[in-house]
Amino acid sequence: MKLTSKQRAYLKGLASTLNPVFQIGKASLTPEVTQAVEEGFHTRELVKITVLKNCVDDPREIASMLAERTHATVVQVIGKKIVLYRQDKDNPKILLPL
Repeated sequence: MKLTSKQRAYLKGLASTLNPVFQIGKASLTPEVTQAVEEGFHTRELVKITVLKNCVDDPREIASMLAERTHATVVQVIGKKIVLYRQDKDNPKILLPL
């Protein structure tokens, strides 16, 4: 899903109040982490992830790989924080501006 700058700004505003739900540590992006994020999208559409300091991989690379594996969209990567968005097909909770 391709987001416009207006939609991205709206999602960034929503994500600013969220606490990170997942943490990626020194093992980096494992299948278990990917599965946990996938399950996280069952209950919410916007997921915030923290990359810990002991992880040597680049957060932007982790974000793009995680988005590809979970069929989500990268909203933003700031420092060690990643925000991903995937719209719920059955019952969308976040209505994006046009």
